[in-house]
Amino acid sequence: MSNNQKPVYGGQAVVEGVMFGGKHHYVTAIRRKDRSVEYFRMPRKSIQAFTFLKKIPFLRGIAAIIEASANGSKHLNFSTERFDLDPKDDHTIKEKEVSKLSMYLGVAAIGVISFLFGKFIFTLVPVFLALATKPIFPSDFAQVLVEGFFKLILLLSYIYFVSLTPIVKRVFQYHGAEHKVINTFEDGKELTIENVQAHSRLHYRCGSSFILFTVIVGVFVYLLVPTSPLWLRVVDRLALIPVVLGISFEVLQFTNKLREVPVLKYLGLPGLWLQLLTTKEPADDQVEVAILSFKELLKMEKETNDQMKTEEIV
Repeated sequence: MSNNQKPVYGGQAVVEGVMFGGKHHYVTAIRRKDRSVEYFRMPRKSIQAFTFLKKIPFLRGIAAIIEASANGSKHLNFSTERFDLDPKDDHTIKEKEVSKLSMYLGVAAIGVISFLFGKFIFTLVPVFLALATKPIFPSDFAQVLVEGFFKLILLLSYIYFVSLTPIVKRVFQYHGAEHKVINTFEDGKELTIENVQAHSRLHYRCGSSFILFTVIVGVFVYLLVPTSPLWLRVVDRLALIPVVLGISFEVLQFTNKLREVPVLKYLGLPGLWLQLLTTKEPADDQVEVAILSFKELLKMEKETNDQMKTEEIV
């Protein structure tokens, strides 16, 4: 089976584990304190409006981002409350399980709000930094370029410094393990630790690439609107966030489709370069967790597909 015929799977690193998502399910596997592996399984349920929006170019990216932020926050919440807890103390979690179920919608909302808040910060701070250079770079064109430069520096600096913390470094290692598993699967190789470790920790569809594309796309979009007065510049930047996100998602999809085309494949290189910061080479035990997570997802997807085929026959 060629790569184009294979189902497309996505993933996300969490604390001490990896989440993978398929057409029908999400699965997270994490390494517990006693070295055991625990799973969190969740059916993939899309809001009807999002299902419709994800079919419309430039809108589908925004819908996908919101859905991914909402679902990803649930799996991140699962990992953070369990990774450093001895399994014998799990009763302390289960006592709160009922209330946590009722809070899932709130957790999802927090995930979306956190993403948007971060986007606001990385959009507006460069505006004021660029404004300080206006005596040197007064033209609108120069201001947009300087703003994009500060945004890139801010992004790279933030990623670099957070990657120095032990817990984030391990998350980035699991991020690398996630990519290696997907690359191995798409390469048609058996999912063994040896095979997975032999593959690249970089992947064209990564969200890190998407973040970088928002910086690049933003420069071109902001050239279409004035930089003065300041209040209009700020309003434009906030109002254009959905536009930048929507176009960036399409650019990401486009570069992924061209990754096998000579010359054109280089369009995706900037995103891959950023992944040199957001991924780290994983250890074998981290790769093992990623493989177990992905295999569990494949098993659940197959069971669901087989059940659907049976129901069609009946």
